[in-house]
Amino acid sequence: MPKINGNEIKPGLILDHDGGLWAAVKVDHVKPGKGGAFAQVELKNLRDGRKLNERFRSADKVETVELEKKDQQFLYETDGMLTFMDSESFEQIELPSDLLGERRPFLQDGMTVRIEYVGEEALNVALPPKVTCIIASTDPVQRGQTAANSFKPAMLDNGLRILVPPFIGEGERVIVNTETMEYSERA
Repeated sequence: MPKINGNEIKPGLILDHDGGLWAAVKVDHVKPGKGGAFAQVELKNLRDGRKLNERFRSADKVETVELEKKDQQFLYETDGMLTFMDSESFEQIELPSDLLGERRPFLQDGMTVRIEYVGEEALNVALPPKVTCIIASTDPVQRGQTAANSFKPAMLDNGLRILVPPFIGEGERVIVNTETMEYSERA
């Protein structure tokens, strides 16, 4: 694993720190009036989700880890386990559904996702940035509501509630951002 100086840490890097794998979420470079400069780094543990704030000086050496990324197709879910198939070797793997967390409802049959590995261990499942969903139910348009930038609640076909513009009705297909879990545009 390559080593870098503490002042070279950037958001998105994966670090081997304190016996665990951590993703750098936020990095602030600080130059105090007295003493040496340092990088204040917010880290997130890839295995259990814990967060940690750590200071790294430029003289500190940190090991970076390269994740192997594979595109895999979602097949089905049984007893809280998601089954994926490698699109090249056709091998199937099972991962716990809690790896996706609150984004789980966006996973659709046949969807291709990117799974990140360290060795043989799957650490993360990255969904496509935008997914097409159908509006299952929403309130009717009220007169005068379209004048301002307003939104109304809607229930998606996957059970999630989001806010949509007033002109969106039941049965319409919309594109939802999987990171922010918000309406993006009409499909």
